[in-house]
Amino acid sequence: MAAPKHSALRLLAFAGPSIPIAALGLPLAVYLPPFYAGPMGLGLATVGTIFMLARIWDVIIDPILGYLSDRFPSRWGRRRHWLVLAVPILMVSSWFIFVPTAPVSANYLLGGLFGLYLGFTMMLLAHMSWGAELDDDYHERSRIQGWREGLAVLGVPLVLMLPAIIEKIGGENVETARVAVMGWYIILALPLTVFFAVRFMGERKQRPQAHLPISEAFKVLATNRALRILVIADLASGFSASALGAMFIYESTYVWQVGTYSSLLLLLYFFAGVAFIPLVLKISYRLGKHRTMIGASLFNVLFVPTLFLIPPGNIWVASLVLLFLGMNVGIPNVLYRSIMADVGDYDEVHTGQRRTGLFYALLTLTAKVGSAVSIGATYWALSIIGFQPGQENSPEVLNHLNMLYVAVPFLCNLFVAYMMWGFPIGLKEQQELRKILDERVVEEVESIETIVS
Repeated sequence: MAAPKHSALRLLAFAGPSIPIAALGLPLAVYLPPFYAGPMGLGLATVGTIFMLARIWDVIIDPILGYLSDRFPSRWGRRRHWLVLAVPILMVSSWFIFVPTAPVSANYLLGGLFGLYLGFTMMLLAHMSWGAELDDDYHERSRIQGWREGLAVLGVPLVLMLPAIIEKIGGENVETARVAVMGWYIILALPLTVFFAVRFMGERKQRPQAHLPISEAFKVLATNRALRILVIADLASGFSASALGAMFIYESTYVWQVGTYSSLLLLLYFFAGVAFIPLVLKISYRLGKHRTMIGASLFNVLFVPTLFLIPPGNIWVASLVLLFLGMNVGIPNVLYRSIMADVGDYDEVHTGQRRTGLFYALLTLTAKVGSAVSIGATYWALSIIGFQPGQENSPEVLNHLNMLYVAVPFLCNLFVAYMMWGFPIGLKEQQELRKILDERVVEEVESIETIVS
């Protein structure tokens, strides 16, 4: 690998917004659904339906925001102004969603989630696209996304410390207190991290983009095989991750019977993910990104069943198993996002367009579709098996919950390994694409010089 092109301090500033982004994403999957289903009084089926409807809205706005971010730059560049615009939207909607007063209506939750997902999508797309455009090198892209995802994974245990403290202190309204404290953390961290990112990391100058009709912009799935493989694999990964998040509180409380340590277990899980990202990057430098993704998926297929080994009430075994499985938690996001930049090179060679925002919108769109479907399907499945949160459940119901918790990641990761097996862009192919693009730039410069002379 060539010498790093960006200093660690600048990459740290750039990656900073990943902390509140991740701190927002985890509660959406883990804490908010059971919080609104239980203490806020909306029920499992209603909450599952609302979160699915909100994700459908999210799916609609993803490609639109991706297209707009590609088409409307500012004097700051193509991406940074979108981060700044997202901050007030996220701060206001976070206050509504994380600091509610019971009881709330279904419309209150739905409206708050609409605003939250709008700001979340705007910021996430801008941040990922900005990172993809910082460098053209195959491995340096992984390093940049490794910093971004490393701080994202780190942001999860940082925010989890707050509900863990609330759980240990105890008292009345623990569920309400732990959600509220996460909300205030997000509200305070957002403007601070975005300020440092925008202030200390610039954007590379991009070539002017010829106008491309929006109807043409959304035909990419039909012609780009690498893109189709990547977004389908990401769909399966998003479904798995969201389903596990939606069931985690129930699994840890009713099956493992370590409910008071739930947030601590998540801390261990995500700290393991942070620790192993540098090793995963080194493996990807040797094997290639898509082969490393195959290995990570097969790791989950082989070892997720170790969750069956956790005895009820044994916090030590639960900690060991989650620490072991957590080694894999940051890998998909790092590799998918780095690979997507290479897919963008392929598209630019064939269309002459640098449509980074649209491509990352498609990537986040599939992850969100997986999340929306998984939360709705998971909560409906829990209703079907007869699971009742906050009540006594029979051993048969808890056994079905345990089986569901293991079967989802097992099957999804097996599918991801199958999809990525034939991925067509590796180091050699990406370097050939960059050579074509670099030669094209030289030809354009020479043509301009000839006209001027």
